[in-house]
Amino acid sequence: MPESISQQLQIIRRGCQELLIEEELVQKLNKGTPLRIKTGFDPTAPDLHLGHTVLLNKLRQLQELGHHVLFLIGDFTGMIGDPTGKSTTRPPLTHEQIAKNAETYASQVFKILKPEQTEVVFNSSWMGKFGADDLIRLASTYTVARMLERDDFSKRYHDNRPIAIHEFLYPLVQGYDSVALKADLELGGTDQKFNLLVGRELQKHHGQSPQCILTMPLLEGLDGVQKMSKSLNNYIGINEPPAEIFGKLMSISDTLMWRYIELLSFESIETIRQWKNDTESGRNPRDIKILFAREIVARFHSHAEAIQAADKFEARFSKGAVPEDIEEKKLYIQSTELAVPQLLKLAGLTASTSEALRMIEQGSVKLDGDRISDKTQTIPINTTVIAQVGKRKFAKITLLPEQSNL
Repeated sequence: MPESISQQLQIIRRGCQELLIEEELVQKLNKGTPLRIKTGFDPTAPDLHLGHTVLLNKLRQLQELGHHVLFLIGDFTGMIGDPTGKSTTRPPLTHEQIAKNAETYASQVFKILKPEQTEVVFNSSWMGKFGADDLIRLASTYTVARMLERDDFSKRYHDNRPIAIHEFLYPLVQGYDSVALKADLELGGTDQKFNLLVGRELQKHHGQSPQCILTMPLLEGLDGVQKMSKSLNNYIGINEPPAEIFGKLMSISDTLMWRYIELLSFESIETIRQWKNDTESGRNPRDIKILFAREIVARFHSHAEAIQAADKFEARFSKGAVPEDIEEKKLYIQSTELAVPQLLKLAGLTASTSEALRMIEQGSVKLDGDRISDKTQTIPINTTVIAQVGKRKFAKITLLPEQSNL
């Protein structure tokens, strides 16, 4: 294998979950012409988050190798609704909802992708011309038994949960997109493997060279457990303010940090390896997290804003300074004092007193800069305290007698 091809494969494999089929990809690369690389996004929400950028980052790496990206906006498939990983039928979006969301996608992707090597395409361009006879012919290429090989369909079938007929069309239409675009390689999350394989089969059916498949891991959200998702509120949006992105990245665990760096950073493998060696030798992982957070903020905003966000974070959380925009709250109480868990709940810093108790047990509560460990501690009336819960929640709270509210 020529060294240049070997080097390309090393970059292509970096951070990926699975490459199918590597021998076929080598044959395509050996032709010496840019690959047509497809990835699709259904515009089911208006904004992209860092979970989406795992694929976009890989596409950018492939562009650096000279390849051509086909960024597919699924304005047609979005109206069907991707059933992947869903336990119930998804309500299809309207054409108006899809069109509105699609507008923002095209501008956001160029924060990562090179415009001169990117072709933005909409699958309604060809699927919108399909007649009933075309759709019947497409549906005839796959059996119900094959569709039920999909894990989510299989589970719903065996649990007697409904599967709508139109849901079977989703992988077929996504697969036909590869035929329409003559894709050489398609990228998708690990949960999309079935759909990507359908694309290979349909290309064979239409006499095309089947696309290779590159699956990328699904990025965990801020909770470190579930897939990053807006619906789970564990996401970092690429259009969020610099300080918000920086603060959220600094809040992830030291263990999850390496996962984010592996999938999102553009730093070299050698640099990341050195970072790991440094932390094993005693360097504070927080230092690495700051470097990474600055990189991500700079990518979606600017280097100047990244530095400013880092400085603000240092001032706010590392040096013990109180945020300039701290919210002030007045609590009117009947008694002469208030227990700290109640104080935190009434001030909106925790959702409940039980959560407040847990945060105190974890050492995550401070009053006027001092960590609180006594869950029975009380604050007397006519007192003002600055309360902090976790790294990012602050409030300046004043306790007043109830009659002051009259």
